[in-house]
Amino acid sequence: MKPFTFFERFSKALRDHPSLSRILVVSTISGGGLIAYSEANVSYSSNGVETGTRKKKVVLLGTGWAGASFLKDLSNSSYEVQVISPRNYFAFTPLLPSVTCGTVEARSVVEPIRNMGRKNVEMSFLEAECFKIDPGKKKVYCRSKQGVDSKGKKQEFDVDYDYLVIATGAQSNTFNIPGVEENCHFLKEVEDAQRIRRTVIDSFEKASLPDLKEEERKRMLHFVVVGGGPTGVEFAAELHDFVTEDLVKLYPKAKNLVQITLLEAADHILTMFDKRITEFAEEKFGRDGVDVKLGSMVVKVNDKEISAKTKGGEVSTIPYGMIVWSTGVGTRPVIKDFMKQIGQGNRRALATNEWLRVEGCDNIYALGDCATINQRKVMEDIANIFKKADKDKSGTLTVKQFQEVMDDIFVRYPQIELYLKSKGMRGIADLLKQANTENGSSKAKEELNIEELKSALSQVDSQVKFLPATGQVAAQQGTYLAKCFDRMEECEKNPEGPIRIRGEGRHRFRPFRYRHLGQFAPLGGEQTAAQLPGDWVSIGHSSQWLWYSVYASKQVSWRTRVLVVSDWMRRFIFGRDSSRI
Repeated sequence: MKPFTFFERFSKALRDHPSLSRILVVSTISGGGLIAYSEANVSYSSNGVETGTRKKKVVLLGTGWAGASFLKDLSNSSYEVQVISPRNYFAFTPLLPSVTCGTVEARSVVEPIRNMGRKNVEMSFLEAECFKIDPGKKKVYCRSKQGVDSKGKKQEFDVDYDYLVIATGAQSNTFNIPGVEENCHFLKEVEDAQRIRRTVIDSFEKASLPDLKEEERKRMLHFVVVGGGPTGVEFAAELHDFVTEDLVKLYPKAKNLVQITLLEAADHILTMFDKRITEFAEEKFGRDGVDVKLGSMVVKVNDKEISAKTKGGEVSTIPYGMIVWSTGVGTRPVIKDFMKQIGQGNRRALATNEWLRVEGCDNIYALGDCATINQRKVMEDIANIFKKADKDKSGTLTVKQFQEVMDDIFVRYPQIELYLKSKGMRGIADLLKQANTENGSSKAKEELNIEELKSALSQVDSQVKFLPATGQVAAQQGTYLAKCFDRMEECEKNPEGPIRIRGEGRHRFRPFRYRHLGQFAPLGGEQTAAQLPGDWVSIGHSSQWLWYSVYASKQVSWRTRVLVVSDWMRRFIFGRDSSRI
């Protein structure tokens, strides 16, 4: 008799008679007996082949703010998550400017992605870069980041998915300006921050060498920052503090040679902030000796000079030692290719609906910097809105009828509520009354037809705004989508979203709504500008301590929280590390 014949027969019996899946397993351990009761949850097809309850496979592209938040908050064990990214960690990007100058160490702002998933959710990671998405075959094609094969090429492979979550982020936007890609530093990744730090130290070391002309030393120690947004401003402030508080003590001869220039194409820096913050930042940089050149648009960069054009058309050339380019984000090649496949080739980012599903795709979602929400316009759906509210099919609406569906309409079209607030109106009745007044009527009508409704709502779409490309938006989107996935089955049976304006029934979920929690702009010298909800603005040393507490609390693990706080303490006591490692 062949070995294991008993187990083969027993296995065949289970396949032939699934009801025998309740079994007693008897074994011996060190001479003792162990009896275990087991109830298998494996299912079988009609031909006896084991099918099981297959988990839905979710492929997540990217480990930035959106991807990490989705992974961290997904708690439904019915999914199998496959994470694919060129980096095997999450980086706390708001602290990258601090990494460039040694205020915070690189290891303190990264968390291994394998540590971030819930224990009850099956998760695996592949360090690779996705270079093609095939929505028809439900596959993504990837290229390994680890080594090369015998032919000198990196290994390529494909991965199937049931659901695809695209959170690849964006790349720096060079606007196709000649020389930018070859000669400028970017500040998107931890590796970028480390390169900048080495270059800063190298610049001081080179300028310390003998037999150099004064002009050459000045060029080497001229640091140019392009872009007056939060990242560019914070880096310029960090660099100024690094130079004045630490480096000039080690390189005293360089004290009067260092220059920092900030180039901004707009009329002001920090244009997304309150005017009070913008003015304070410009004045402070002026006092600190940071040369802020407004209305300067870069037209060309070579290995030693950068050329910028003013609004008057005058072109000036500036010698430099290092340039940091921070002028917004652009679309990654894989996203551009995918957008062409699905008919979005003329857009700058993937268009999704309000539930973050890519338009034209059933099981593909996109979030973070690579995507933008295409909010439906009220005027596009005005006929359907009227039809939904006109339940008696009379061809006219009473204010009462319209108010019965207003809660759902407000959820589906948030621009209506924003418009009412901007005009100081208390409700839809005030809006309809205003429309009647504009049409020459002295009092509010009890009923209105579709043309009068169009007139009343004609201006509300002016409140539709695109969300900023920030980590705060991406993190909230990741959390929202994870909650939707967690409750997918439940909400299929019991939808909780607004009524379907162009169909029957209700949407499964409420649409994504961004909640702005405020923003910071560190300005150096232990001073920070804070703009919080409710038009609350604070500038100075107290805001710096608020910044410390918020950024410490927002760390994704206790490990990084302890490391960041210890780095800040080390800097207070010993100063920044100026070693070139």
